[in-house]
Amino acid sequence: MLWRRARMAIAVTAATLFWLLSAGWLTAPLLAAVQHDVAPAGPMRFGERAVIVVLGDGTRYDRHGNLVPKADALRRIATAASLYAQCKQRAKQCEVIMSGGNPQGHSAAEADNYAPYLLHANVAREDLVLENTSRTTYENAKHVARILRDERYDSLMLVTSAYHMRRALLDFHRFALEPVPVPAGERIAKRGLMPRWSNLVAANIAAHEVIGMAQFRVYRALGWF
Repeated sequence: MLWRRARMAIAVTAATLFWLLSAGWLTAPLLAAVQHDVAPAGPMRFGERAVIVVLGDGTRYDRHGNLVPKADALRRIATAASLYAQCKQRAKQCEVIMSGGNPQGHSAAEADNYAPYLLHANVAREDLVLENTSRTTYENAKHVARILRDERYDSLMLVTSAYHMRRALLDFHRFALEPVPVPAGERIAKRGLMPRWSNLVAANIAAHEVIGMAQFRVYRALGWF
């Protein structure tokens, strides 16, 4: 409205940007930027006492009104359960810390909602620790660090989505934790000519992670983190 002469240029630029994101051509490099080099190098190694930390990814109500984990959260749960099964074969003690509060204000915290799924996937109840108060990734790291403060462990693993891993590691390193990253699936952009809603969702997720990492570094520079 203010720049009448630039209206056409702004409209064309906005339409082009929308197409590049929705058709996947700009979304793909955004995803690559946040998912690059997050997988562990070499085979997984378990010490005598291993800890697997799983980060929450929200909950949703299904068509029957039941509160259930979101799709990416189910992938994290499945990855953690598989890792736990491997751990039980190789380590003397295996512990799973499920970290996730209730930032959405639903009827239950993420950790409490995910717990039955982990138990159903053969994670023993005595090996499962629920951290159900954190609302952000920073708080995930802070509260897990508090839990581990008085524990002795030989290996520490972090399970979250590939797109979330780099930002999560920044927060965990802030609290002197050096977990081995175990990504639970990754987002893939589908390039083409036609716009896709899934590409826009993926672009939004990638942009959120890029902004989150930039925010972390700014806050650290200011002494807030």
